[in-house]
Amino acid sequence: MRTYVLDAGNKKPLYEQLYHAVKEDILAGRIPGGEKLPSKRALAEHLNISRVTVETAYEQLLAEGYVISRPRSGYYAQSLPTLPKAIPEQPSAVFDAAPSLPSASAGHFPFSVWARLMRGVLLDHRDQLLQPPPNLGLAELRQAIARQLRRSRGFDPDPGCIVIGAGAEYLYNILIQLLGREHRYGLEDPGHRKIARVYEANGVSVAAVSLDEQGIDMQALRSSGAAVMHLSPGHQYPTGIVTPIGRRGELMAWLAEQPDRWLIEDDYDSEFRFSGRPIPTMFSMDPVGRVIYMNTFSKTITPALRISYMILPKALMAQYHEKLGFYSCTVPSFEQLTLAKFLDDGYFDKHVSRMRRHYRVLRDEFLSQLRASSCADRITVQGHEAGLHMLLRLQTPLSDEETQTRLAQAGVRAAALRQYEMCPAAEGQQGIMVVSYSDLELGQLPRLIQVLEQITTQAS
Repeated sequence: MRTYVLDAGNKKPLYEQLYHAVKEDILAGRIPGGEKLPSKRALAEHLNISRVTVETAYEQLLAEGYVISRPRSGYYAQSLPTLPKAIPEQPSAVFDAAPSLPSASAGHFPFSVWARLMRGVLLDHRDQLLQPPPNLGLAELRQAIARQLRRSRGFDPDPGCIVIGAGAEYLYNILIQLLGREHRYGLEDPGHRKIARVYEANGVSVAAVSLDEQGIDMQALRSSGAAVMHLSPGHQYPTGIVTPIGRRGELMAWLAEQPDRWLIEDDYDSEFRFSGRPIPTMFSMDPVGRVIYMNTFSKTITPALRISYMILPKALMAQYHEKLGFYSCTVPSFEQLTLAKFLDDGYFDKHVSRMRRHYRVLRDEFLSQLRASSCADRITVQGHEAGLHMLLRLQTPLSDEETQTRLAQAGVRAAALRQYEMCPAAEGQQGIMVVSYSDLELGQLPRLIQVLEQITTQAS
């Protein structure tokens, strides 16, 4: 049995140290694919740590796809594809980035903190507020975002490669101009229909790429003819699928096969994962420099704060400055500086932590009440490990339209999964609802359970 040296005095918790050690052994081939890992009890006794520590480390490895779990057998190392080698960085010209001249309900938004930071910005940055911001966005905010990602996601982006924009839709438009309209853009199917509408409105060819249980179906991707793939590997919308490490490796291999292929990683709700560590980004594992990372503050702070950002690979930044450097930043300096302070002073972390606890309690209470209800055996819940929505598979005689109406009457935002399909099948699956619970309160849950009981028992 392998021995790992774990340091109780380390800032990282023991389960995280063990997770990294086992992961490195799997990636290095020291634990070959198919090999059974020690049982949780045996490894805990061998390392003189708690069984819970081992279990938490194994669950994180399972969530990321490094291991698989076989019922009544244990955990086994996953067979991983060989990742392409990193392309040596070519010397290039240095560009000057500066120009010449969820929604949380109102009861949870930190109004007093935000107001105090705004007053401080007005007092301390008067002259700066009257100047146009650089086209990439203010350095203060780009640096604050880089520091935040370093703390929360474990990768270290170059602030000079971060582009600030007023909402994700604006940045999609920028990317289309940057990458070109001659490419075919692949979109997850089912997926967020608004993204498809933005691409189609820009006159680009869009391909619907179907999913399997691990995310993007590689055969469907290869047959689609797409050169640019827009995906959400951390928590796919609306299915909730988390793309495991094996499939991510296959996507990286696909990316490296042709010089004009790109991945757009939409990490829209990565902060709301309720167990284990955040899933690592594809941007952080990109050896060829062709993954574009996107995120937004609409989910974590409020949709009213129209601030999103993307991180471009260094090679693409040169093209950005050459082709699109004339664009002005679309976010006012006042809002950028306030957000930068909110990030750097720790208020963002506190707010996300508070909202994560709120949503976890809400989700757990719903699941608890559902398990105790009379319809527990007629409803299957999926995709609830992260994010602010889940799938409910209902055994019901009602149509999707009737089910959606009943849920709306209970104050629940829901839509049939079929509504997210770009290429709906003639005989698509009925009774699968995408349910958002971010705006619910605990007092609404009994009514929701009552409606679900009616939906799964009443005839249409």
